[in-house]
Amino acid sequence: MNNKESVLTITHSDSGILQLTMNRPDALNALNTELMEKLYETLVMAKEEDSVKGILITGMGKAFCAGADIRQLATLNGQTGLAFARRGQKVFRFLEQLGKPSLAAINGFALGGGCELAMSATLRIASTNAIFGQPEVKLGVIPGFGGTQRLARLVGKGRALDLCLTGRTIKADEALAFGLVSEVVTSDELLARAHAILSGLISLGPLALRSVMSVIDHGYDLSLDDAFELEAVHFGLCCATRDKEEGVNAFIEKRRAAFSGE
Repeated sequence: MNNKESVLTITHSDSGILQLTMNRPDALNALNTELMEKLYETLVMAKEEDSVKGILITGMGKAFCAGADIRQLATLNGQTGLAFARRGQKVFRFLEQLGKPSLAAINGFALGGGCELAMSATLRIASTNAIFGQPEVKLGVIPGFGGTQRLARLVGKGRALDLCLTGRTIKADEALAFGLVSEVVTSDELLARAHAILSGLISLGPLALRSVMSVIDHGYDLSLDDAFELEAVHFGLCCATRDKEEGVNAFIEKRRAAFSGE
């Protein structure tokens, strides 16, 4: 699959990585309705398509994504603004709960909705010239696609308050220190490194990966005892799979495991 004419360029590699490249470089890949709907449509397909093992999200040109389209934002009132936020939250939550690992390769600006999109991915790496921020307060609004909640969970309440209240931006090295991204590489290395990380992930057991992502996502806000029980249940489910047998046998036999997702 390869679609180069859309606002979202889609490339499906033989290895199982589906690369989604936001393709509105003249608008710094701002999230208009067309791009959001195309993103959601593609994620639904990716969830259902067995040949898709992992998702890589990046942006064309000098930005990952500069946020929501300001021209569209200007038309919103109380009622349409509520619907707009809920729709964005739905799309990003779908990515977060996809059940397959995703990685945001952040090149350049990741502001507002762009930062929120990156935070919805399972993992994030950045180029040295990446810039992050939630500047919505400067427009008289707040982050609406989950930014207030994911940012606090990723970098802590104090840092989230700092970034959301001031609207200031941070560079890649500060994002790394905050824990917003896990790695910073040069622009030339970014996509190759992203593919390498995802390739490593999708070589592992898909059922175990799904359980890890689900338990961390759902267990984060549970009591510790309830979260332990959730973890134990998923551990038991994994122990009943062929992937567990294959993984253990491969370790004992000192060979590479060939996971089937069963």
